Amino acid sequence: MADDNEDLQADEDLPAPEEETFDQLENNSPAERSGHVAVTDGQFMFVWGGYKNSQMRGFNDFYLPRDEIWNYNMETGRWTKHRTAGDVPPSMSGSCAICVDRVLYLFGGHHERGNTNMFYMLNSQVNEKLLQWVRVECQGAPPSSKDKLGVWVYENKLIFFGGYGYCPEGKQIGTFEFDETSFWNSGLPRGWNDHVHVLDTETFTWSQPVTTGKSPSPRAAHACATIGNRGYVFGGRYRDSRMNDLYSLNLDTWSWQEIVSHGACPIGRSWHSLTPVSSDHLFLFGGFTTDKQPLSDAWIYCISQNKWTQFQHNYTEKPRLWHTACASKEGEVIVFGGCANNLLAHHKAAHSNEILVFSVQPKSLVRLCLETVLCFKEVLASSWHCLPNHLLHSLHQRFATSSSNTSGS
Repeated sequence: MADDNEDLQADEDLPAPEEETFDQLENNSPAERSGHVAVTDGQFMFVWGGYKNSQMRGFNDFYLPRDEIWNYNMETGRWTKHRTAGDVPPSMSGSCAICVDRVLYLFGGHHERGNTNMFYMLNSQVNEKLLQWVRVECQGAPPSSKDKLGVWVYENKLIFFGGYGYCPEGKQIGTFEFDETSFWNSGLPRGWNDHVHVLDTETFTWSQPVTTGKSPSPRAAHACATIGNRGYVFGGRYRDSRMNDLYSLNLDTWSWQEIVSHGACPIGRSWHSLTPVSSDHLFLFGGFTTDKQPLSDAWIYCISQNKWTQFQHNYTEKPRLWHTACASKEGEVIVFGGCANNLLAHHKAAHSNEILVFSVQPKSLVRLCLETVLCFKEVLASSWHCLPNHLLHSLHQRFATSSSNTSGS
């Protein structure tokens, strides 16, 4: 465990939770958690890992079970739990994940013995009863062991940026800076970096491009998003500062650009989320300030106008940090989990398993019609059989979800 002195406790160097060994009650939704990963294939959101407060006296935190993954149907709002087998990753927090062509890729993280730079993949076909993890032995020089990094996906490449972890072995392109407070903790000292590493998913080979332009400072707990051939990164923590700078990296030319926007912009933060919601817009939510305050504000960044606009929503009393956010096909951002107060409070940390839905675009006509039919189901139910099979299936799923939510309220 790290030093309990909050002044020596960096938010990029939280104490390692222990793996949960006691039996959990079977629920129809995941346990509360922070530091997990969530990815989407457009229809489903897959949630793995993270940690939560212990239910046992005398223990602060526990990792969530490593052999389970939760599937959230973004159309019906229903959860399903799947058991996994194969080369199951260790229970971790702060890992980095992405979903490409129904395959979940997982890199890095922090487990009970420290950081890792192992790379895993999981076929996320939801009709399989037991999903199989595969640990991939990649060629080339891998990134150093770390967590709280970001990832972009472009063509057949995964591009990882930044993070907090051990000093890399061998020559690296970029900067690594030690966190002086980590020398007082058990194990190897750690620090921040601004490294860019590329993994080719066809050959599973690591490489490091030579970038040009003004690069971001080393950082961790930042947020990354891909639009077209550009990878965007906002904020994150570096030493005692949680930043509000915005950069883009051209993923064809490897040229960095610092983006200085017009007008008001979000305050500095770490542990936030940044989600692409159109070919011209990014959605920012939540995070943690330099003054250790949780945030509930949301912003839209318009690329073509180079402008931030604060997004009005109904969750101003529900701050979140170290949560996840995924965009659905219906123009919604689905936020799951995270912490609602000061995460550094350990056993007092208010981890969540709540879903927050932000509608950032108008709903489709099909979605509006289905919701209207459900609102008047007593009058219209006798005519449902006249609908096409795919619409009838959607209605039955939505009706089942609506009924279960009502009965459980």
